Parts: sequence; C-alpha cells; structure tokens
Amino acid sequence: MPRKSTKTTKYKLKTHKATAKRFRVTGSGLLVRTKKGKSHLRRRTPKRTKALFTEMLPVKGKKLVKRIKRLAPYMQRFDDKSST
Repeated sequence: MPRKSTKTTKYKLKTHKATAKRFRVTGSGLLVRTKKGKSHLRRRTPKRTKALFTEMLPVKGKKLVKRIKRLAPYMQRFDDKSST
C-alpha cells in the first residue's frame, strides 16, 4: 500500500467578520469606513445630517490600517495606498 504524501499546506487565516463588514477597499486600494450613528435614534436628526451619513471616509493611521489588514487578510486588493 502506498504511503500518503506528507506535504505541508499553508493554513488559511480566518477573517474577522465584523471588520470585513465595517470596512471596504476601493478600486484604487484605499481603505474606507462609514460614519457612526446610522443604525437607530435618527428620527429627530435633520435631513442634511442624515445625508452626510452616507459618505465613506478614508481610514487614517498606519497602525489602524495594519490591524485591519491582520483581521481581514483576504479583503480585495490591499495596497499600501491606504496608509496615507
């Protein structure tokens, strides 16, 4: 009976799902996030303020970008442009 080959395979890293839902990578490789306060208690908020909730903001800080890369390693197109 032939022996099984003992190839070592790389482990797949698990994606932190909360991080993957909160952040996106743009086509140019920039890491963006949404604003806070979108989920509830918005009834008396002015329309203009609610409209501002829709825009995406770039993530600032090299350490934060590095942490997000570690938590969600398989997000599309992680470039070094997101650290600026």
